[in-house]
Formats: sequence, structure tokens, C-alpha cells
Amino acid sequence: MSFEQQQSRFNPEESKKPSRKKPIFPVNDLLRGYLKNNGREVKLPVTYRDLMHFTSSVPLKDKHGKDSLWETVVYDMRHWDFIREGLVAMYAILKTEGDLSFINHLDVARIDYCSFANSNPFRVRIVNKFNDNYDHYYVKQADASRVYGLELEHLLSPNRIKILTNHQTLVEEHIPGIPGDLFIQNYLDDPLTNKIRLAKEFVKFNERCFVRLLGDMRSYNFVVEITPDIEDFQYRIRAIDFDQQSYEGRMNLYLPQFFKENLPFVEMSMKHLNRDSIKQYQTEERTMMAFRVASSRFRLMELLNIMSKDQISSPQKLSQLKTGLAAYFNAPIFLKSTSMGQLVKRQLKQTLQKNLKLIQKNLGKFED
Repeated sequence: MSFEQQQSRFNPEESKKPSRKKPIFPVNDLLRGYLKNNGREVKLPVTYRDLMHFTSSVPLKDKHGKDSLWETVVYDMRHWDFIREGLVAMYAILKTEGDLSFINHLDVARIDYCSFANSNPFRVRIVNKFNDNYDHYYVKQADASRVYGLELEHLLSPNRIKILTNHQTLVEEHIPGIPGDLFIQNYLDDPLTNKIRLAKEFVKFNERCFVRLLGDMRSYNFVVEITPDIEDFQYRIRAIDFDQQSYEGRMNLYLPQFFKENLPFVEMSMKHLNRDSIKQYQTEERTMMAFRVASSRFRLMELLNIMSKDQISSPQKLSQLKTGLAAYFNAPIFLKSTSMGQLVKRQLKQTLQKNLKLIQKNLGKFED
């Protein structure tokens, strides 16, 4: 979808309507088998349910004294020893495949809980006792929608994702970066910000979300990574919230360009990129996604086949989305989809088939 359409279709009222509280869909046996086969499902020393046994909490303020929407939780001392030891061991499993030789100089500095987010996550701060360096990871309820979203991000984006599951517990590593809303406030108008490169990355991010149907990418649900380059900076926008993977019914909710929270990014892109440049960057991103589909086709097909048999949305939202996609692409075949997983599979074929054919053709020439 072109950015030119954004100016005429942007509706601030409509952009407020992604589902605020999505139901959590359980991880079924087929998906759990996939996770085991790919090293995601492992035995963990602490579960989400264990962390829920805190005795009190204190609101956590940010460095400016504002409410962060997180609470620092406190546990009974008898329960704390078990929680602390388990969380340090879990960090080792996440980061070093279970090598426990380093855990003696690691400790749990703080555990925060967020009741605002859909998955009600715990954020664990691990600190190195030798140098006070710290890292974070998250413990959440294992929602099938989020697991599918994380796996699709791992397979189809330029980013690798490390997660672990254990029954109804999901563990995720921290994704570093500047939250999009804070980037708009503090960095977007900085003279050092290369707005052309940033606009290019926003176009590519917008394309990735639409191709794999990742919804609700408002500015506070993604981060911006800044990497110093030879003479300037490079940017990458990364999703950090995957609860809305193929859940919503309105097609525009899968395009970050239509959220009012992202309007500064859109206006910047319209100002600094012409139509041909935007089409070029969209084609570049689809080509890279097609290469990723080709290289991970067996694992991706296994995941999509499982997803196609799973229910991760309501029949009403499924009907609305497939009708919208069928009309947009003028492709009635979307109407045959009976699940959100089938819609994702059809969307990938619809948006990437041209690029996949070119890749196969060029590979054939190379082999000859």
C-alpha cells in the first residue's frame, strides 16, 4: 500500500481501535511439538505462576519521575530464595544454553510487573556483581498468537529472536532500542538524525508488518536501533510487541503508516522520499523477505501449517480481514481462508510470489 494513500485515508478516530485486551490463546500440542523440535520448549526452573506469588508491589517511576506503568514486586523471603536462584539459572539457559559456570557472579537486582500489557509480563533485571552491568529478560504467559508472531519475526525479518517456552510460560530476551514514541520526542528533530535513512527504514518496517500481518505497531510497540556507519548512522526499526499477530479484522491495523501515533514518521517519509524511492525500498524489503522464505521454507511451512489449524482470532475478525484483503488485491482466493494462519500463508504468496519467481529464476541461471 502506497504512502500516498495514507494522506487521504488517515482517520485519527479509527486508529484508536485495535483491541485493547486480546484473549490469550493456549499453545496447543502441534505448536508445542514444533517448539520442542526447534529447541524452544525446555524445562525451566521457574514458571510464570511462581512469579505471580508476590506479596506486595511499589509503582516504578522512570528517571523523570513519571509513572512507567510497571510495578516493582516483592516476595516473601522464603519464596525469594527459590525465585532468585531460578531466575539466575533461567538467564543462563536463555543466554548460554544452560552453562551455569557463570551464575555465581550474577544476581537478580529487581523484578517488575506490568498489569497494563496484554500478556501481564514480568521484567527481570540481572546484574553482574563484579561490574554492576545489567541486562533484562521477560517472563510472560505463553500466548499462541505471540509465539507465532515471534517465530515469524525470527524467520522473516532481519532480526533473530531468542525465546524459551515451558508449558504456559514464555521467556523472551530483551530487544534493545529507543522506543518509537520516545524517539519521536527526543531524537526525530535532532540535527544528527539522518531523516532520509530513517524514512527508508520506516517504509521497510511498514512493508514487513503488512506482508506477515503483524498488527498494532504503534510507536510504543517498536524500537529504533541506531548504528554508527562510516560517515553517518544506520537505523533499524524492530517490533517488540507480537500479541497482535494476525488477530485484528481491519486491514489498516497491519500497516504502521495508519496509526496516528506514527504520523511524524509518515510525514517525514513523505517529505524526504519520492514515490519511486518508496517503491524501490518496498521492493527491496520484499526481495529480502523472499530470500528468507526460500532459506527457511521447511521450518516456515511447518509453522504455517500448524498455524492454519489453530484458532487465534474470532470468526468475525477473520471474515473482515479476508474480505478486506480480497478487495485490496482483487483476489477472491483470500475468501477461501478458514483461519488466520491460512490468511498469513495466502498473504505471503500474494505479496512475495513475484520476488520468489525472480529468485528461483536467477538461482537456475547460477546453477547452469
